[in-house]
Amino acid sequence: MGQLPLARVSCPFVNAGIDYVYPSEIKSGNTRSKNTTKCYAALLICMATKAIHFELVSNLTSEAFIAALKCCIARRGLIHHLSSDNGSNLVGANRELKTFFKSEEFLRQVHNYAAKTQFQWHFIPPNSPHFGGLWEAGVKS
Repeated sequence: MGQLPLARVSCPFVNAGIDYVYPSEIKSGNTRSKNTTKCYAALLICMATKAIHFELVSNLTSEAFIAALKCCIARRGLIHHLSSDNGSNLVGANRELKTFFKSEEFLRQVHNYAAKTQFQWHFIPPNSPHFGGLWEAGVKS
């Protein structure tokens, strides 16, 4: 048996993968109303323990994804390496987070430790979902 990758033997949710689960309809308001809205679930999966964390996302914008990522980090701890496919909202969120980490306001407000522990985002090659086997299996289940 070969050696496990370093991402598979780390602490929980230090290395994670993310994917969106297909849209579903939820009822809004009271239960008797017929009003439904479309929502998505952001699936974050721990690479070491295969634990799955779901966050409901109202739409596919970068802002909604960043809010879901903040909720996951608040519950599970800081993520150092995040892997995902090349979804347009995920690429946009990566771009927004990079500019946020480089801003003077962020560097003044957050102490040095938080600035040093910013996470790295890894994208799998385009049109190759088999590279994200762990989080794709989580979506399937």
